[in-house]
Amino acid sequence: MTGETMHHPVPTTFQAALAGVDPAFMAPFFQVSDADVDPEFALRMAREAGGAKTEVRAGVGAERRAVPGHPHLTAMVYEPEGRERPGGALLWLFGGGLFLGSAEHANDVASAFASELGALVVVPDYRLAPENPCPAAPDDCFATLQWMLTHAEELGIDPDRIVVGGESAGGGLAATVAQRAHDTGIELRLQVLVAPMLDDRTVVRAEAEGRVTVSWTVPANRFAWTSYLGHAPGEPEERPYAVPARRADLGGLAPAWISVGEIDLFHQESADYARRLGEAGVACELTTVPGAHHAFELVAPEHPVVRELRRARVEAMREALRPVGRVR
Repeated sequence: MTGETMHHPVPTTFQAALAGVDPAFMAPFFQVSDADVDPEFALRMAREAGGAKTEVRAGVGAERRAVPGHPHLTAMVYEPEGRERPGGALLWLFGGGLFLGSAEHANDVASAFASELGALVVVPDYRLAPENPCPAAPDDCFATLQWMLTHAEELGIDPDRIVVGGESAGGGLAATVAQRAHDTGIELRLQVLVAPMLDDRTVVRAEAEGRVTVSWTVPANRFAWTSYLGHAPGEPEERPYAVPARRADLGGLAPAWISVGEIDLFHQESADYARRLGEAGVACELTTVPGAHHAFELVAPEHPVVRELRRARVEAMREALRPVGRVR
């Protein structure tokens, strides 16, 4: 793993894309083609295939809570046994291209974080595109953060010790929450962006290059951003929290911890965002995993590289949630 930005020839065939995959992360892949797959059919099939709940880790309580003032919005709250109250909290946002997924789909990840951090973890069931395009998802995520702050005493949260994070689409939403928090005077301890979906313009660049990827593909990325934005990727976009990478000024944002696979479609946009954060004076750690595609952690969860990456991620959050002045 490395913090350096890597540059490699752009693969323009599936065989070339596969050649870049570390054998440890190899798995069957399905290439989505705009020409061959009806988007509505693909969406229905993907939701039916990916809607299963995952297991909650032993020793962690899981409860669905309504978010006051938002009748449509609920969140899963994960609380480990023996948690310090008030203590730190993590707002975690699930992935799924902004059109798939649910809070309970992230039961395993969220409850593992709760157990390992000894912290409350909250995962909102934000609204999905295309039925609910932008700004539904970012509004729901930020509303959940506001609820955590205004009900901190009830939830047993120290409002000064909150981390926001997410993976893939959730990573992009976490970046928007961090931006909006800064703009409204909320200080977050850390933003954790795992293979984040940050920039719709990646679609335009990748199509111009003829780029081919494994796992998350360029056509899938086009469908996702179009469903969410309500217009084609790369077109003018004035909504301030729609596309995190389009924000001009990244100064003053919460420190960031970012990880991404070297051959992930989101690699370059992640590296660019990390560079821009650093140039704006924001502390940022970027980890690039060689030979890794999008969602490689799911393919080989016990691989030493994946275990070390997750350990580093948890340690970064644990350090961020530590009370100020607490000796390690």
